[in-house]
Amino acid sequence: MEKQSAINNLLRKHELRKTPARTEILDLYMDTPHAMSHGDIERQLEEMDRVTIYRTLSTFEEKGIIHRAYDGGEAVKYALCHNECSTHHHHDDHLHFSCNKCGNTYCLEGYPVPNVQPPEGYTIDEMYLFAKGICKSCKVR
Repeated sequence: MEKQSAINNLLRKHELRKTPARTEILDLYMDTPHAMSHGDIERQLEEMDRVTIYRTLSTFEEKGIIHRAYDGGEAVKYALCHNECSTHHHHDDHLHFSCNKCGNTYCLEGYPVPNVQPPEGYTIDEMYLFAKGICKSCKVR
């Protein structure tokens, strides 16, 4: 499927109006195999206002288009969700891998976060699984 058509379908599916900012950011995510922070996007889309990027990322996260990819760093990174994500539920309960060499963070969806039962008196609201090492791209170089 043509990328522009995929972007239009994704926006329609999540009941979002097509805007230049949404289209450009989705286009960037579809071309990037790893998670990106606000700063990463801002550097690549220099002409776009930082507030517009922030609002777009916030809307995309709320609607289930992107999810947070925790990698232990200070900057929040976001990765493109798959079709199963929605406004009410993200399927981001998988391993996020951060490369020590290139700094990219990848979703490793075949490795789910294990179901952990906390000790009595504790409640888990959120849980993330991330690992650090060398990604397959850097290992080949």
